[in-house]
Amino acid sequence: MSFLISDALAQGEAAASAGDSFIALLPLVLFAVVFYFLLIRPQAKRQKEHQKMVESLAKGDEIITVGGIAGRINEIGENFILVEIADGVQVKVRRATIESVLPKGTLKEL
Repeated sequence: MSFLISDALAQGEAAASAGDSFIALLPLVLFAVVFYFLLIRPQAKRQKEHQKMVESLAKGDEIITVGGIAGRINEIGENFILVEIADGVQVKVRRATIESVLPKGTLKEL
């Protein structure tokens, strides 16, 4: 008769340990969800907006590069852009290094 009691006790412990392991994993799952919504998702959104901005560049746009160089686009290639930073001074920069597009006429104010 004692062997039946030990089997029942073992089954109860197995069910309790399954519930305990789920509760132990719950903080990790919550951390992963918070990590996704606070870090991964916003970064992916910013990256998508930057890619869209880089694809929409046109000749004559006034831009600022990641390095802080401000200028006007003179020529657009597939990977590089020719930017005029002063009268007669042109530099070639990668398209991906364009940080932002300025409103027209901003360079005259600088």
